[in-house]
Amino acid sequence: MTDQIDDDDFNLADLPDDELVEQMYDDLYNGLREEIAEATNILLERGWSASRVLDEALVEGMRIVGVDFRDGILFVPEVLMAANAMKGGMEILRPLLADTGAETVGKIVIGTVKGDIHDIGKNLVAMMMEGAGFEVIDIGINIPVEQYLEALEEHKPDILGMSALLTTTMPYMKVVIDTMTEKGIRDDYIVLVGGAPLNEAFGTAVGADAYCRDAGVAVETAKALIQQRRAA
Repeated sequence: MTDQIDDDDFNLADLPDDELVEQMYDDLYNGLREEIAEATNILLERGWSASRVLDEALVEGMRIVGVDFRDGILFVPEVLMAANAMKGGMEILRPLLADTGAETVGKIVIGTVKGDIHDIGKNLVAMMMEGAGFEVIDIGINIPVEQYLEALEEHKPDILGMSALLTTTMPYMKVVIDTMTEKGIRDDYIVLVGGAPLNEAFGTAVGADAYCRDAGVAVETAKALIQQRRAA
């Protein structure tokens, strides 16, 4: 990515649409929240719909961030800054999107399993998912199976995401999935699992649809599985 333009006289409003969107990619990459909010308002004032700003500016910009995170060019602190910048735009767009009834990419309920209070990985996935156009319901940390089931019933998401950072808590993911199976609702949801001690074999063993090694992979996997399900 290019460096942020360094010019005291530089004004985002002076840029034509295509250059402004390119600048937003750079500003997301560099974690500049105020600039993203300003550019979002400029595009809306120029007649862009909220969904167009979301898709062409914020989602595409975060896709670039996600690719570089996946490839080891960016690291967690930079991605958290980018996601925070994206939120500056989302705060403006979210009520507009709700008013127009714009369809999201999908909906995910996400939480860290019972006994585990780690949330950095979960938060990163949640922010990257929102940046990719998903509606995200983050139910927090130390979540028992009953709370997962309540969230599924209330929000009717496409995806359930579970996170764990401890080897002692990761087996709880199977408790949740087995309970979903017992209640006859397992096939109603895509289940994604992730966390530092997990691997693909563990994801398969507990009955998840996929193991996601990081936030970038989680976004790509979620999109692919939702497309497959809707196509079927």
